[in-house]
Amino acid sequence: MWNDLLDLLYEAYEQFSLLPLFIEIALVLILVAVLATLLSYCVILVKRYRGYVYQKRLAYLSPKIEDLITEQVLLNENLDKGVPIDEIEFDKAAINNKLYKKPAVRQILIDVLIRYRKNFRGEVGDLLRKLYIDMNLLDDSFKKLNTFKWENKIKAIVELTQMDIPISDSTLLPLTNSRNPTLRAASRNAYIQLSKNEPFKFFDIATEPILPWDQLEMFKIITTSKDITIPNFSRWVSYSNNKSIVTFCMKLIVHYDQRTAIPAVMELLGNKDHYFRASAINCLGKLSAEQAEDRFVEIYNSQPVNCQIEILKALGRIASGKHLDFLKNEFLYSYNFDIQMHAARSIIKHNTQNSRMLLNELMETTNDDSQLIIKHCLNPLIKY
Repeated sequence: MWNDLLDLLYEAYEQFSLLPLFIEIALVLILVAVLATLLSYCVILVKRYRGYVYQKRLAYLSPKIEDLITEQVLLNENLDKGVPIDEIEFDKAAINNKLYKKPAVRQILIDVLIRYRKNFRGEVGDLLRKLYIDMNLLDDSFKKLNTFKWENKIKAIVELTQMDIPISDSTLLPLTNSRNPTLRAASRNAYIQLSKNEPFKFFDIATEPILPWDQLEMFKIITTSKDITIPNFSRWVSYSNNKSIVTFCMKLIVHYDQRTAIPAVMELLGNKDHYFRASAINCLGKLSAEQAEDRFVEIYNSQPVNCQIEILKALGRIASGKHLDFLKNEFLYSYNFDIQMHAARSIIKHNTQNSRMLLNELMETTNDDSQLIIKHCLNPLIKY
């Protein structure tokens, strides 16, 4: 039988080798396409089957797990008696049920506990955390953290973070610089939430960038977390070689109004990257750094348009009144519409008697197009 099959394959190969080259290539591509399609269908079927099994198991287990949580946590009488959380004991028979020994069931139990803890804080949240620990579910999370699959690592980090379980620096810190952007972002967010003393330590070793979306998520975590130790971010502005770290630190400097960082940020005005300079100018403007105004005017003519616009905006935010004539000249003599608009807007933002007199003068002496720009900028409903 095998000999006949081998003879048949050999004969087919001989017939194939006699075909023109372009037909051989076409047949190979067709075969590859058919095999890829079959493989894709197999993967889809396996995933759908696993999803079906998971949903069926979830439908069976959810009521039992929710009953466990309700009896052991939500309706626990010791909460009303004021017993400290650490001294509350759970029903051993309930939490040691054989049903909760299977890995698939334990994962569903972890997911349900995390969902409940997101909705309950205070003593109930702490008791949910104790249930997670007493059922040794944290061991399951740490096992996932030590696997090679980055998806499992992320899941473990999320679970341990939600349950406020400390992760050692030796384990978590290297992950904050992972080449995988999703794992890197999850690790950095977890480090900020779990580290009590130095939540920004990973800034010192970061070589990979903080992506814009990750900056947004990290900013939300930093500004909403309680009891977080906020350092002076100027240290990274001065010494970090990671531009995304420096840019992110400037945003935090503005949020926490760290005016002591102004000298460090001003050093960035000489940076070769004009986008970087624009971020520094924006930061100084939002800090109302009056000492930077003269420097802005000095470097203005050597800057690209994006930096010039940031300088105009910064002068409007600082609004010391020393450079109204400079703003007037930019409005009158610039051929760039954006520069004219921001010059006018910055004059308006001064909101002083001198700036109002200057606006009246411009409205009386300029042409219709310039007057239209001023009227547009005077509209309080328009945000810049």
